[in-house]
Amino acid sequence: MKRWMLVFLLTLNFAAFSQQKKPRFKVLAIAENGGHHVAYSKAAKIWLNQLAIDSNFVIDYVQNTKMFTDAFLSQYQLLIQLDYPPYAWAPEEMEAFKKYLAQGKGGWIGFHHATLLGDFDGYKMWPWFSDFMGGIKFKNYIAGFAQAEVNIEDSKHPVMKGLPKKFIVDKDEWYTYDKSPRTNVKVLANVNEASYKPKSDIVMGDHPVIWTNEKIKGRNIYIFMGHSPDLFGNSAYKTLFTNAIFWASKTQ
Repeated sequence: MKRWMLVFLLTLNFAAFSQQKKPRFKVLAIAENGGHHVAYSKAAKIWLNQLAIDSNFVIDYVQNTKMFTDAFLSQYQLLIQLDYPPYAWAPEEMEAFKKYLAQGKGGWIGFHHATLLGDFDGYKMWPWFSDFMGGIKFKNYIAGFAQAEVNIEDSKHPVMKGLPKKFIVDKDEWYTYDKSPRTNVKVLANVNEASYKPKSDIVMGDHPVIWTNEKIKGRNIYIFMGHSPDLFGNSAYKTLFTNAIFWASKTQ
């Protein structure tokens, strides 16, 4: 083989390799750095890091909202709120987050603690975030945890691809709210309160646990389940999380 041809082929192969390795998109994940949700966040980070390698995207982590500006958030196609509450944010941080979603600059996945909506730790409830989550306010939770059956309501939604109509979550706190968000959001799944083990009197009746607010331009999905690290041993949950990442980032 002539030298010029060998150099050409090597250059071509290197260019193809470089293109293949270029990250598809960037994700920012935020999680609390203390408290009893840390075990979930640590397990999530291990799982997310492996998914990022396998699926060729970049993921960065922060432990507070102090860096939330228009310029900072513009680097990312997706923001994942891993057990981080919607209070104690500075006004400019709240505004940057609102613009990021309202203007469709990126997508959002929120878990568990993202609906801890009310007056907590000396902070007033964030009305915009309550409206974003369907106009709800946190009411109660099953402090002793319960196993429960999650029922898919919209199996045709991309986030539900590959999921069974029903799946079991072995352990979670199951928040209740002052009302169902159903009239203000598109509900994708609910929890069957009659399936609680052990049984509980802390119930809502209509109890959505996965939903999306289609009034917001940025793709968004709230997934209540997100307390126990055991969730990353649940194949249905991992499928749900994976689908949510690619749908909300508009890469699916």
